[in-house]
Amino acid sequence: MAPFLVLFLAGVVAASRGDREPVYRDCVTLCERNNCTGSRLTDFRAEQPLYMRVTGWTCLDDCRYQCMWYTVSLYLKEGHEVPQFHGKWPFSRFLFFQEPASALASFLNGVASLLMLLRYRSSVPSSCQMYRTCLAFSMVSVNAWFWSTIFHTRDTALTEKMDYFCASSVILHSIYLCCMR
Repeated sequence: MAPFLVLFLAGVVAASRGDREPVYRDCVTLCERNNCTGSRLTDFRAEQPLYMRVTGWTCLDDCRYQCMWYTVSLYLKEGHEVPQFHGKWPFSRFLFFQEPASALASFLNGVASLLMLLRYRSSVPSSCQMYRTCLAFSMVSVNAWFWSTIFHTRDTALTEKMDYFCASSVILHSIYLCCMR
């Protein structure tokens, strides 16, 4: 019975309110047609800052970003709540950081985890019973914060999966650590 319910609900799932909005869709279509083909695409690439190119921002990505904020402004002007786009709340991009505050927080958590890993290695003898288990947990944590920083810097299908997979590995390793302790 459960598999049938999942299949039924899968057909009901729809896009976020923002990306279903005709104003947003028309804006993206028009922007892509006007800016992302032929000589205008060449102009976009020539004018695009190096840091945006290196982090993989495309003309279509830029159209989606600009149209998202255009749609948000219309929603706010009409007194509506800010909608989600592609399953996420809109964030103001800073340089190439898609979610600057989240990226900074993830980076700082990663630095703290790395510093604690180094402190642990220098102060706990390797002959201790839980040494390798705790060391592995620290490495898993540093890796998870690394991918969280990357994901919040540039949200792609790969970075999202790596962020969620690595966060899950921290949870699973925490459970393992508790059981071993």
